Formats: sequence, C-alpha cells, structure tokens
Amino acid sequence: MNQDAIAAVFHLYDPPVWLVTAAHGGRRGGLIATSAVRASIVAAQPRMLIAIARHHHTWGLIAGSGRFALHLLPLGGLDAVWRFGLQSGHQQDKFADLPPETTPDGNPLYADCVAWLDCRVEETLDIGDRSVYVAAVTEGAVPGNGPVMSVATLLRDAPGERRAELDRRYAADQASDREAIQTWRRDRGLA
Repeated sequence: MNQDAIAAVFHLYDPPVWLVTAAHGGRRGGLIATSAVRASIVAAQPRMLIAIARHHHTWGLIAGSGRFALHLLPLGGLDAVWRFGLQSGHQQDKFADLPPETTPDGNPLYADCVAWLDCRVEETLDIGDRSVYVAAVTEGAVPGNGPVMSVATLLRDAPGERRAELDRRYAADQASDREAIQTWRRDRGLA
C-alpha cells in the first residue's frame, strides 16, 4: 500500500471541524469529530453520518440517548478545540463553566458556533474502532456568521505546543484504533 499517495488524496479534502455534543442520564459531553458528513441531498429528509470512537465518553452518551448535536466552529474558534479535543469527558465535565443551554432535542448547545444541527440516530454500524451513525437532522440554526474552521485551518493556526498535543493524541488514538480495526477484521475473516 502506498501510504504517502493515500495521505496525499486525504489532504486534498479539507472537511469542516465539527463539535459533537450529547447528553444521557444526567451526563453531558462533547468531542471534536474526525468524521462527519452530509448523508442526504433530500432537503425534506436531511441526514448526517458520523463515526465516533468507542472509547470516548461522548460515544456512550450517543449510544445511550440515540441523539447528538453537531456544531460548526468559527474560523479562529480554537478554544473550543482545546476544550473538547484535548480533554476527556471521562475525567471532567467539558461544559462545567459554560452556559447550560440545550438544543430543542436536549443536547448540549455550544453557543459560540456558526451553526448547529440536532440529530436522531436512525442506524448504527459497528466498524471495530468506531460506531458509524446515520442520523436524521431534526432541527438546526445558524446563530453565527463568517467562515467555519476546517481541518487545514485548525492545523495551520494551532500554536506549536497545542499542535504537538494534537499530534500526540492523534498518534495514541491511531494505535488503539489500529488494534480495534485488526481485531474486527480478524473476527470477520477479512485479515
């Protein structure tokens, strides 16, 4: 496999940075998604598709509640990435000092977003390291304005020490994901 060529293809696609939030059983959480895309072109039946690593606190909230909210972050909204991407909801409430706002479906609302969507899970697929959720969009709003943060702008604008922490966490997640994918493939006779 030519990993450099595959990485080059992936770098041609610059997705927006999505913050995923969820609540269940009196707990709340959020994380920066590595995979969230529109899954329908039918305006009357909007859908999103996300993939959430099973070890994340937010994964358990989505699995328990069957719902989540997606938030597009503004260009320059790096504080949200540090809050939701560099801490674990297993150890602390990432919303502790934020206003206790919720979406109409009861998901935690991150008010400093450009836009948000409420989503209800319609289908779940276990792919070893992650759960893939196909979800109906039930509500949304555009409370902010301006351009949204993309993966490339996040990596470009991250200060050195924060970029190093992002890279370190990404590498650690890759190691655990690699093991989960290999086990999943082996269990299905694919490896």
